[in-house]
Amino acid sequence: MKIIQLLPGAGNSFYCENCLRDMGLVKALRQLGHDAIMVPLYLPITTDEASSQTPVFFGGINVYLQQKLALFRKTPRWIDRLFDAPALLRWAASKAGMTRATDLAETTLSMLHGEDGRQAKELDRLVRWLAAEEKPDVVHLSNVLLAGMAHRIKQELDVPVTCTLQDEDIFVDLLPEPQRQLVWDTLAERATDVDAFISVSHYFKRFMCESLKIPEERIHVIYTGVRLEEYHPATSSSEPPVIGYLERQCYEKGLHVLVDAFIILKKRGNIPGLRLRITGGKTADDDAYIEEIHRRLSESQLDSDVEFLPNLSREDKLTFLQGLSVMSVPAVHKEAFGLYVIEALAAGVPVVQPKQGAFPELLEITEGGLLFEPNNAESLAMTIESLLLDPARLRQLGTQGREAVLANFGVERMAEEVGHVLKEIVSKGRY
Repeated sequence: MKIIQLLPGAGNSFYCENCLRDMGLVKALRQLGHDAIMVPLYLPITTDEASSQTPVFFGGINVYLQQKLALFRKTPRWIDRLFDAPALLRWAASKAGMTRATDLAETTLSMLHGEDGRQAKELDRLVRWLAAEEKPDVVHLSNVLLAGMAHRIKQELDVPVTCTLQDEDIFVDLLPEPQRQLVWDTLAERATDVDAFISVSHYFKRFMCESLKIPEERIHVIYTGVRLEEYHPATSSSEPPVIGYLERQCYEKGLHVLVDAFIILKKRGNIPGLRLRITGGKTADDDAYIEEIHRRLSESQLDSDVEFLPNLSREDKLTFLQGLSVMSVPAVHKEAFGLYVIEALAAGVPVVQPKQGAFPELLEITEGGLLFEPNNAESLAMTIESLLLDPARLRQLGTQGREAVLANFGVERMAEEVGHVLKEIVSKGRY
């Protein structure tokens, strides 16, 4: 089966859960014998997980220019090609505001309007390329914010369009009103053009069924998987104990909550030598937030107890996980999944996560961690402390979590289930 996966590039500046899932899925689908092709949108794909040799479509600079200036909606391709140069796109991605939700409300609506939006010529180019170069059996969208492309793709190629649902609400809910509600309404309209959805958790399926008025039978739940053979637990426990954080260093992921909990724990002094290690990268928009984090640590005289590591390579990330006693990413919003939870548990590291979103669902399956009250540093500190003061329980949770992940969260299993859904949709033959 020939599968086209349309996915936004992230510019490789931070830990992107959705990017890692999509690229891991494509690689696993290929290993199962499918002709799966990644087609990057907005920015190049430049991670160590996978790379794409296909051209970038809807280049971020062209999308911006076509949104702001009518002239660029009619420029010839040779001019547009200049702005799609990979080096220029990577430079643009490094600038603050290029992917800031609050600045992208009108562009988001335009993209959802598809063939009637200001980026219509970009959609024309994509459809022509798919028809001429890579005529697929099915086109799969990385997220529902790309649903504006579905109608035109189906109309011109006569193939089904499917879509993953994964954390789109985080972006949409940052948009200002009235555009925020307009985006939700338009998403609900455009969702009718999609033949099937794949949600990364039961929690998020329920949420999107209600938000987009999608019938339950059109959404299949398939958990995200990882390459299990790469994850190994540490041969000995961390001494002194180490708390880890693996995600983008931003407000939405709750790094400030973890830092406040760490300060509380250090003031109590019940866990001698306790350290905090932070990795996952950032964007230019996160700089002010991270400066504030450093200020809090400095005022508490804890700078030397905290390590800020760069956005690690895959190999370094695996080593990072092996050096942790416990991990926590106390996201302030309700997460659709949380790939970092599965990565930590695969390495035998128990987790402490907020009691919201998909985390209760994941920890019920894995039995690899504890829950705390969301956005409550005191609750987080108490929960982490209870684990670190009970080494036997810490080991038990790590072992249980690893065994559950090995049994249920392999990338091969994810690819097999996705492949089955796509094959079923293709076989129906009505698009």
